[in-house]
Amino acid sequence: MTSRARRALFSLVLFFAVCAVVGSVLQRRVGAQSPEDESQLRANLKDFTSVYALVEQNYAEPLTREKADDAIYDGAIPGMLRVLDPHSTFYDPKAYAALQQDQSGHYYGVGMVIEQQGNKVYVVTPYEGTPAYRAGIHPGDQIVAVNGQSAKGWGSNQVAKALRGPKGTHVQVTMVRYGASKPLVFDLTRAEIPHPSIDLKYELQPGVAYIHISQFQETTGEEFREALDSFGNLNGLVLDLRNNPGGLLSQAVSVCNQLLAKGQVIVSQRGRAYPDQVYKASRGNGGKTFPIVVLVNNGTASAAEIVTGALQDHDRALIVGQTTFGKGLVQTVYNLSNDTGLALTTYHYYTPSGRLIQRNYKGVSLYDYFYDHAGALPPNSTNREVKYTDSGRPVYGGGGITPDIRIPAQKTNDFQDELLYKDVFFHFAPVYVSNHTVGQDFEVNGAVLKEFKKYLTDQGIQWTDADLNGAMSWLKTQIKAKIFTIQFGELAGLRVLANADPLIGKAVTFLPQAEALEQRALKVDKEKTLARNEGAQSVPAQP
Repeated sequence: MTSRARRALFSLVLFFAVCAVVGSVLQRRVGAQSPEDESQLRANLKDFTSVYALVEQNYAEPLTREKADDAIYDGAIPGMLRVLDPHSTFYDPKAYAALQQDQSGHYYGVGMVIEQQGNKVYVVTPYEGTPAYRAGIHPGDQIVAVNGQSAKGWGSNQVAKALRGPKGTHVQVTMVRYGASKPLVFDLTRAEIPHPSIDLKYELQPGVAYIHISQFQETTGEEFREALDSFGNLNGLVLDLRNNPGGLLSQAVSVCNQLLAKGQVIVSQRGRAYPDQVYKASRGNGGKTFPIVVLVNNGTASAAEIVTGALQDHDRALIVGQTTFGKGLVQTVYNLSNDTGLALTTYHYYTPSGRLIQRNYKGVSLYDYFYDHAGALPPNSTNREVKYTDSGRPVYGGGGITPDIRIPAQKTNDFQDELLYKDVFFHFAPVYVSNHTVGQDFEVNGAVLKEFKKYLTDQGIQWTDADLNGAMSWLKTQIKAKIFTIQFGELAGLRVLANADPLIGKAVTFLPQAEALEQRALKVDKEKTLARNEGAQSVPAQP
């Protein structure tokens, strides 16, 4: 058998393996498919085999290994899954490895985020405490060689692959830095790189904590516990789940377990191929309560919506921001052959009140579904199902989670969008740092703005005083954040952005409303308990 034939055979085997997983899930329950259905499925698979054989033998150009892979990896399998729903996904070996790394929260390497811009690869930021950070690598450094081999023409994936390796091994990285007279060479020892899901936590004011969870991975529950413990006795918490795409259900449950009372329902799963499951707070918060404000937007999805929905349904938190994404489908990840994976939707999840928050995806393109949020129902739509929180407040399903207090997202104008698109702040910060000493008291004043204006002109970016004045506060924040990231690290830059975020500031003012919400729920619960006890006492004893 030729290598091309073997490759084609593997592609077919892989396709049928995916079909087998999908079929076995759908047939898991007795009587899920009739004999006629199974016969039709076999006929359909035979048709696919015939089509593939005709293509392989008669296509106008030779069916190379790459084209065979594309036909299966990017064509047949995704096409089959797309008919089911937008979230069932096939992972080729590279994507599957990235998924496993994201969920584990760590990998072996040097510890920096890189990004390709045009034909160059830059350091976005080194993670604090990693080999790259300790060596003095800065955001804005351009990677030009790895282990003495030129990185010219390399993409970010190729650079990342070269930087990773076994713990304790060395890698030499050559950088070009603005203002440096010659390239900088760093000899780095690879180490285990933690990538915490809580990227920022601090006190907004005495006794009031801010925690931002970027995603839910294997370490999130423990990170959240450590974060809460680090603050001591709290009088309030602002939990920021904006732009959190979700992640592991188990970690969403773990976070809720630390905020809800023991025994309260967190989420339930209902599927066709597996028994229904109900997750409850097994340990609970031990009676330690404090008002909570949760910040959300249309990038808050999946596991992040599970946390949001559970806290809202139990009146445990006040939800503030914009309507969430609306993903109520749960995927089970199956390991396939040749290090590939399949994330297949096997459940719908429901909030404690019984809400399915998944929005419509029938007849909606993938682009519109993910980027234009097509299929979402307006908050006041009469087509949305109505459920009730513990205290009797109406909440709605079928289109994301509607916040208790809706605050529109800040919009940028064309000038701001151009600066972001061209990464102006990212490239200006190294220029400024190369010529100035920056201390913790640094502020963007008139002198800094003068240099920024000159930089814009030198880069051919047109601007007017009206453009700058119309976004002055935003401009100063972006400049300061990038400069602080270079000078003091990633967390310092994030802190600058958080301190200037008006929604975080408003969240603190909503804490009294959050506390009143929870007290009302506790009062209603006590009244229900008292009514049940009185009803039980009024029933005559049986002889």
